[in-house]
Amino acid sequence: METRVTDQSAPFASPQFINPDTPRLLLIDGQWRPSASGKTFSTSDPSTGRIVASIAEGSERDVDMAVAAARRAFEGAWRKFKPFERQRLLLRLADLVDEHFEELATIETIDMGAPITRTRGGRQRVVGLIRFYAGLATAIHGETIENSIAGEVFSYTLKEPVGVVGAIVPWNSPIGLGIWKIAPALATGCTVVLKPAEQASLSLLRLGELICEAGFPDGVFNVVTGFGNVGAALSAHPDVNKITFTGSTETGQAIIRASAGNVKRLSLELGGKSPDIVFADADIEAAALGAANAVFVNSGQMCIAGSRLYVEHGIYDEFVARVAEYGANMRVGAPLDPDTQMGPLVSGEQLDRVTGYMAAGVREGARAVTGGARLHGAAWSQGFFVPPTVFAGVKDSMSIAREEIFGPVISAMPFTDIDDVIHRANDTAFGLGSGVWTRDVGKAHRVSAAIQSGTVWVNCYLPLDPAVPFGGYKMSGYGRESGIHHVDEFLNVKSVFLKTA
Repeated sequence: METRVTDQSAPFASPQFINPDTPRLLLIDGQWRPSASGKTFSTSDPSTGRIVASIAEGSERDVDMAVAAARRAFEGAWRKFKPFERQRLLLRLADLVDEHFEELATIETIDMGAPITRTRGGRQRVVGLIRFYAGLATAIHGETIENSIAGEVFSYTLKEPVGVVGAIVPWNSPIGLGIWKIAPALATGCTVVLKPAEQASLSLLRLGELICEAGFPDGVFNVVTGFGNVGAALSAHPDVNKITFTGSTETGQAIIRASAGNVKRLSLELGGKSPDIVFADADIEAAALGAANAVFVNSGQMCIAGSRLYVEHGIYDEFVARVAEYGANMRVGAPLDPDTQMGPLVSGEQLDRVTGYMAAGVREGARAVTGGARLHGAAWSQGFFVPPTVFAGVKDSMSIAREEIFGPVISAMPFTDIDDVIHRANDTAFGLGSGVWTRDVGKAHRVSAAIQSGTVWVNCYLPLDPAVPFGGYKMSGYGRESGIHHVDEFLNVKSVFLKTA
């Protein structure tokens, strides 16, 4: 395992925004304020354990105030904004995010541990998402419908914003996932109360400052930081009209139960255990690199990670060895070092989860071709580091092949028959992403049609585009993000019948 260890303060200085002596506050009704209880909590750099910031700990009372502010804005000033005006503000926000993106990326790297090359590399996607939804703000329209009613009755539809949106964002990619929820809500004329993950709130708090600077009216965008009780209060709040959530399936199920009180609209992007299928006729070099990156990117902390690797029997040993070699040669270390390819896990809790699955894999009979346990030594002693890990000899029944690990762990399994591998790939409660590697176009189409997942990548893995819908099947959730239909998730359709004579 090759590692680089650098001073976390170089070559990038910590942004002024990160200061443990200056608590970051809640954003409610256009004002930055402490929590109602006055409580704060600390957030730390997962590569060193160093406390980097103190953050206001919100409560149910703060949620009530934020929702009330969002409701006043929705029914007041914001309701009067025309589509062009909403578009103008979003485009201004896109310019500000672009201008400050280096700072946002550095904050996110310090806060959750993703390598700086990854966070900085998200500029096109993040800025592009805002501009994409800004374009859709002026493209929302109803329909005129020729009906079959006797007499002169004219019918048409209106599309109207659902109202107050609660957006709950995980820690593994705060800015990208946050924008994915905030921008379409604002484009449609909704107002937002955002709950960031407690493990990584800082970049979204900085985004809140930029949203204020862009000129959005007070109360249109609010941020309440804190723990699970904040998300639970949003999910159950009787004056929240919709929840948009990315996170674990278990939390998604709790949100479904909490939403029953006022039958909220829900968009849920939940867990995954994605199959990545490699046929013997694939470009082996490209497929090995793609299969490794499908899991090792962001330390495997992705719901779309291709963690179940199915390899055709004739190339299984060679292919697994190539993927393992790629993982073994990755540079694991300080995330602010531009040469680092994989940083730490986000927290000690996540470290215990991932190493627990690694130990379970060995107990159940799998063999670690590379990795398989926590990294030890001075270079990693203060952080939450594990190596890229590839298990061979895995059976479909093993916990590492069935359960979402959310770490850099690949379970490699051979197959001999196309129908069998399709069946095995679909034998899961999840259905978020999947991959297929083959030079045979017919085979690619056949497998893509048969796989039960919201996205299939063929001869690639992980590309996402604002114009292309994304979402899950089965227990990976429902609703779609991106694409022209994403805004419909934030709109009600009203039918009007007008008797003209």
